[in-house]
Amino acid sequence: MARLISGLLDLAFPAICAGCSREGAALCERCRRDLDADLDRPPGVPIGLRATVPAPLLQVEWCAPFSGVVRRAVHGLKYGGERRLAAPLGAAVARRWSAAGVAGDLLVPVPVHADRRRERGFDQALLIASAAARELGSPLVDALERVRPTAPQFELDGPARAANVRGAFSVRPATRSAEEDGGGAVSAVAGRWVVLVDDVFTTGATLAACAAALIEAGAAAVSAIAVARES
Repeated sequence: MARLISGLLDLAFPAICAGCSREGAALCERCRRDLDADLDRPPGVPIGLRATVPAPLLQVEWCAPFSGVVRRAVHGLKYGGERRLAAPLGAAVARRWSAAGVAGDLLVPVPVHADRRRERGFDQALLIASAAARELGSPLVDALERVRPTAPQFELDGPARAANVRGAFSVRPATRSAEEDGGGAVSAVAGRWVVLVDDVFTTGATLAACAAALIEAGAAAVSAIAVARES
């Protein structure tokens, strides 16, 4: 259904490439190559980038630096409302996770606050994660909610970022019934290795706050991947 709708949109409103402004696709084949800038990089945080993987995350990966074509593509989806960009961004996430991911049972997007979702009409991380899940053949669970609004992370320094998102996320009520679970509803993430999906990460404070909420809800482990890394 998503592909059908995208095809109809392409016929009615030809896309303009977010990278080079050519007509024909939301991100042309040439510009999509920039999304794979770090595809062959070994897993882990390279020497020279600040910080290690923030606890309780076990692994954090990304597809490319947050600059140039990649920045314009993320901004085109996030602020320009070009939802067709979610497909190439999600496909890049899938390629990077296939190359570098250690393990994972299901994908969970990092949510925006409900007010922001109503304002934009969508949640960009959910769209990216949905596209990645299709490519990977992995289940997607929209398990997290942002229980309070937070200031934009790019406006804050490292310590302030951690404080800004501390306690800002919770796991949604159980999605399986007590009968299905043999009595007593449990979280859909309980006992699972979760892979968080986001658009951009810098210090990992938001990802760590999400991971803490998932671990508290019974997740066995949490890793993460983002489209881009802001260094």
